Amino acid sequence: MWIIWPAFLVAGLMEVLVFAFVDPHDLRGLGSDWDWSKEAIYTVSFFVFWGLAILSSGLTSLLSMPPSEPAPSPEAKGQATEK
Repeated sequence: MWIIWPAFLVAGLMEVLVFAFVDPHDLRGLGSDWDWSKEAIYTVSFFVFWGLAILSSGLTSLLSMPPSEPAPSPEAKGQATEK
């Protein structure tokens, strides 16, 4: 939930910024023969933006974790209890 909610907000912002300058029907010139409505293009693009934001936030969260220490070997545990 810590990743999905901020990604939702970023996807909404990206949707507003992109489609403030680009008309969805102008995307037809990119070689697609789809006959989608504007609402369908808005919806699909929102989910694409949301997925990319989730991926970016998840990767940032994963890379910001400190490395885990290796588990002590059984021999090291035995020596520690003998002292």
